[in-house]
Amino acid sequence: MKFFRLDLLTLLISLFIFSGCNKQTGIGLDPDQKLTGSLYEYNDITVNTMNEDPVVTSDTTGYTRSPLAYINDPVLGVTQSSLALGLNLPGSTAYVLPTGTITVDSAVLVLRYAQGFYGDSLATRYKADVYQLATNPDVTKNYHATDTWSTLPTLLGTKTFNARPNTRVSITDIVTGGKDTAKLVAPQIRIPISTAFINNNLFRATSTQLNSVTEFQKAIKGLYIKLDPAQLGSSTGGAMMLALTDSSSVDVYYRTNDGNGTIDTAIVQMPFSKFAAEIKRTPSAAVTAAIANQATSNSTFYLQGMGGLKAKISFPNLKNIATQAGGSIVINRADLVITPAPGTTVPLAPQPAIIMYQWDIAKQRTFLQDDNTTDPRYLGKGAFGGFYTTDGSYHFIITGYIQDLMRGKTVDYGTYLGVTDETNASQDPLATDYAPTPQVAGRLVAVGSQASSSSNYPYRIKLNVIYTKVNSGK
Repeated sequence: MKFFRLDLLTLLISLFIFSGCNKQTGIGLDPDQKLTGSLYEYNDITVNTMNEDPVVTSDTTGYTRSPLAYINDPVLGVTQSSLALGLNLPGSTAYVLPTGTITVDSAVLVLRYAQGFYGDSLATRYKADVYQLATNPDVTKNYHATDTWSTLPTLLGTKTFNARPNTRVSITDIVTGGKDTAKLVAPQIRIPISTAFINNNLFRATSTQLNSVTEFQKAIKGLYIKLDPAQLGSSTGGAMMLALTDSSSVDVYYRTNDGNGTIDTAIVQMPFSKFAAEIKRTPSAAVTAAIANQATSNSTFYLQGMGGLKAKISFPNLKNIATQAGGSIVINRADLVITPAPGTTVPLAPQPAIIMYQWDIAKQRTFLQDDNTTDPRYLGKGAFGGFYTTDGSYHFIITGYIQDLMRGKTVDYGTYLGVTDETNASQDPLATDYAPTPQVAGRLVAVGSQASSSSNYPYRIKLNVIYTKVNSGK
């Protein structure tokens, strides 16, 4: 198979062919050469569902959002994410007890919402339960989604609530030595915590514990939060993303009596020294069967956030495009189209954005040519694609990648589809984030390879290739 470069003018003109490419259309450039643009619908694509690579869920990796979740997905199965929280002293290195007689009025576990809620935030009532950890988290360790946490049996706090990730909350602002006032704060979940737990582990702690962060953390250990599935009933539930490094803490409201008739109210906060998500999955029979079948292409494939599922994709027999053309060709545009399976977008919406990436020779994730800023064919994330569009599908423009595969300039060591974090504010919002992450909870149930007799055949995964046949003799 031969390939020839066309000049820039020829390539620009070829873009106009896209709207009428079902039949060959000649565009005269000069009397001796015509540009012919045609559409080849390439369906010989294999796609297989796989478990996502192990994902770190602790704060030491720089994650700004942690999932608290219980999703009973009618297609994918059950996913539950619980949180382990280490606690720190109110002071950075030590805490000095207030003078006078201390009375704890209330204690509240404050969990601030972050972007990225997925599921039902309107009708579903959630119930969060809080327990004490049996061991304190190691602040120097990376924890994975599969790490498990033991807890003590006593329930320290519980809260039944509707998820309101965009609704500000009114709280009492404690003014030391003055009148308390009301104020609005960022959207958050506020779970009452046992005052006895606070008294025993803070105000009645030993001087050794109050003067040493390490000793304090050994004694108090930390908190474990999980959602109660019994509260959800038949609801699909959801996943709420929490900003545990930003305005999240255990807030203790107390008053002091100096014995001379002076009583004052105050607040003290215990920030989190460490946090990690423990993610458990019970996959459906359909997902289990898809993962087990790596020999043939899946008719339905699955992508899932929170380190759940990815898909391997390949394009065998690309030379058929040149064979169809009957000669040498140049690829003007290669558009990969992925469509959700009919009936799978309710009650859980498709993931807003997915990503396509490849392995290098060392089996490390890297960009496709069209998504690589070092490649002259780089399109920019907006043009490269992967977003759920108004036509109900996802598109990736992978012209450079397909060209290189056909020319033998690149080797397919593995090409993958996965869920990407489109809300990651730490980077350019149009940048590609192909690393597995716990910060995204969405999913996609998509149509893979389909027989022509199947009702899903019109929605099958496909590659629309716009090519131009060139005259090798000119």
